[in-house]
Amino acid sequence: MPKPYVHAAIALGAGLLVALSLPPWGLWPLAFVGVAVFEVALGEHPSRGERAWRGWFFAAGWLFPGMWWMWFLSAPGYLVAGALFAGLHALAAVVAPTGRWRVIGRPAAHTLVEAVRLVVPFGGVPLATLAIGQASGPLLGIARVGGVVLITWVVFQIGFALAGPSPWVPQIAGKRRGTGTARLRGQPHGAIGLGAAIAVMVLAAVAPTGSATGSQLRVTIVQGGGPQGTHAIDTSARDVIERHLAATETIAAGSADLVVWPENVVDVATFAGSPELAEIAAQADRIGSPIAVGITEDVQPIDGGASGFLNAQVVVTPDGEVTSRYEKVRRVPFGEYMPLRGLLDALGAPVDQVPRDAVAGTGPAVLDLPTGERMAVAISWEVFFGSRVRNGVGDGGQMIINPTNGSSYTGTVLQTQQVASSRLRSVENGRWLAQVSPTGFSAFVSPDGQVIDRTSVSEQRVLSHVVELRTGSTWYRALGDWPFTALAALALLGCHGMVRRSRSSP
Repeated sequence: MPKPYVHAAIALGAGLLVALSLPPWGLWPLAFVGVAVFEVALGEHPSRGERAWRGWFFAAGWLFPGMWWMWFLSAPGYLVAGALFAGLHALAAVVAPTGRWRVIGRPAAHTLVEAVRLVVPFGGVPLATLAIGQASGPLLGIARVGGVVLITWVVFQIGFALAGPSPWVPQIAGKRRGTGTARLRGQPHGAIGLGAAIAVMVLAAVAPTGSATGSQLRVTIVQGGGPQGTHAIDTSARDVIERHLAATETIAAGSADLVVWPENVVDVATFAGSPELAEIAAQADRIGSPIAVGITEDVQPIDGGASGFLNAQVVVTPDGEVTSRYEKVRRVPFGEYMPLRGLLDALGAPVDQVPRDAVAGTGPAVLDLPTGERMAVAISWEVFFGSRVRNGVGDGGQMIINPTNGSSYTGTVLQTQQVASSRLRSVENGRWLAQVSPTGFSAFVSPDGQVIDRTSVSEQRVLSHVVELRTGSTWYRALGDWPFTALAALALLGCHGMVRRSRSSP
């Protein structure tokens, strides 16, 4: 096999190792191994074209398996997203320096790509991230310091340092004068990068985690069960409601302070005054607690525009009142709305798979209970975004709820990655989190990211837990992503400056 293909194959294999670090496989140490193998595939002084192709194959091997559930949402979107994001890592491989400073510059460049994926395109597509793979590993605590961006940098930095120029990977430095023999000289750069990564881990161990308010809430989450791989247009909306009513009827009266239903379990033209509201209110009255319900409502066209729908979570009290409402802000591209609908329709794309676009909400990401407690809310897709949950906690959320609906997807890739994302959000904000889905997974997650209880796929089940309401702020809650993104950019620029300086030195 020609040498260029060998390096491309090694890079592809490195990406596959990183993919195996992600849920549902969950072999988190392989992320470091995969990045180290990628460093070997790149080498010290490849051409720009070689770096680009090796970077693309590395990311393709990582992202296509890690995002394969997208095939069931939109096959063309899956292929385009995978190729686009792999292209961004190809660009990172090109702009990162070569030579001895690569062990600092390459982690910074690839971290910047992952930071970009949090915000573009279409508001961000933070899928199959390195941080998701580390939710079950020892780096999870870093989330309270710098969130996904900082965890990503630590993984890249450790991986590149393991195989890059360092005291433990000697490099041929030249020949001793007069002897004709080569001498070996290790470089300190890998040790510097590794030392910085270790310092971050130490910092995470002492970083603030928030504090308890002294109040508790008995929370029950309801998973109605049912088959996966279904779509709303092919499923009876009434069947979904009846499954959740049946599960709710198993909750004993007086046993809960809050009951949470999943995302868009109730699909009606208007929820106010509907029979579904009356049925849910009857259960709230029997149990003696409010029920937070996921609803989908029609939005009528304005000025001749297209009709749409709202995806919301509302609080129904025992007396039948809707006292609090949150409308989903971050919509799923190609799932809840069709970007570039006119252009894609002209190109023959199956835009009718999303016949109506969801209307984005604009309010704060919180729900208030009649008794005064406040919950941060992230509906489904929103839990993949640290910024969205951070906003809700910043607005006073004492715990986090994540009503979601993964029934459209086959397998458990998305579902397990969403639980991992919930673990990241819990640690980032120092709050308890309740994730609830119609078909799984539903779970409680503690402020240190531990999954306390979790359902299986498709089963009908209710979970209950006494949740400690919390206050206070972590460093990530206070700072967000931008300082760590800026530090990665400065590190990359600094490495290029050092390369130019060394070239100009006599």
